[in-house]
Amino acid sequence: MNPVDLASAALDAPPGDFSLISLFFQAHIVVKIVMIGLLFASVWCWAIIFEKMFSLGRARRLINRFEQVFWSGQSLEELYKTLGHRPNHGTAALFIAAMREWKRSQEQGHRPAMGGLLMRLEKVMDVTIQREMTRLESRLLFLATVGATAPFIGLFGTVWGIMNSFQAIAVSKNTNLAVVAPGIAEALFATALGLLAAIPAVIAYNKFSTDLARIGSRMENFADEFASILSRQIDERT
Repeated sequence: MNPVDLASAALDAPPGDFSLISLFFQAHIVVKIVMIGLLFASVWCWAIIFEKMFSLGRARRLINRFEQVFWSGQSLEELYKTLGHRPNHGTAALFIAAMREWKRSQEQGHRPAMGGLLMRLEKVMDVTIQREMTRLESRLLFLATVGATAPFIGLFGTVWGIMNSFQAIAVSKNTNLAVVAPGIAEALFATALGLLAAIPAVIAYNKFSTDLARIGSRMENFADEFASILSRQIDERT
């Protein structure tokens, strides 16, 4: 909507016609694009938030369940046979990766060097931790991007709407509030949408980052403890 149409529409509009739908349809095409983009970003952010709440909660439950079984006294061989043929995540994936490398070393015709075997086991577990964390961290970058950029995108829509308001004043040569108010209202609506997208994204990103740091720390602690167990077994066999 150009400034002439904006001024005419503002003067002809009924008093108090400032519903959200009306503000959207009265907005300039650039402001409409900004609003649609921010609405899409907000919806996608909430989809990621719910997905991450489910996946991180499931990851914590799997870690708790596996560690409870692992420290219950069951032998490593029995636990490996139980878990070896099913998809595993978290600390269970660490255990399976290390045990597979342990089995390969045992199947060799000669006795492997203790230092080399421990190094390979630690490397395998480090790679598994990185793979698991990469899987859990997927799509968090979108939350961070929306949290950082949505307020500025909304501010761009605000600036554009206010600029149209001043152009409408210049065209109509009328400083009546009816000429200025619609453009300012749509401008503030764009800012509100930017904050609506950014605030949940920032809060969720910070929470999920903290949860992921705790999960990563638990996996690293388990890897260190399991490496110590395997090291003692190697010492007993040498």
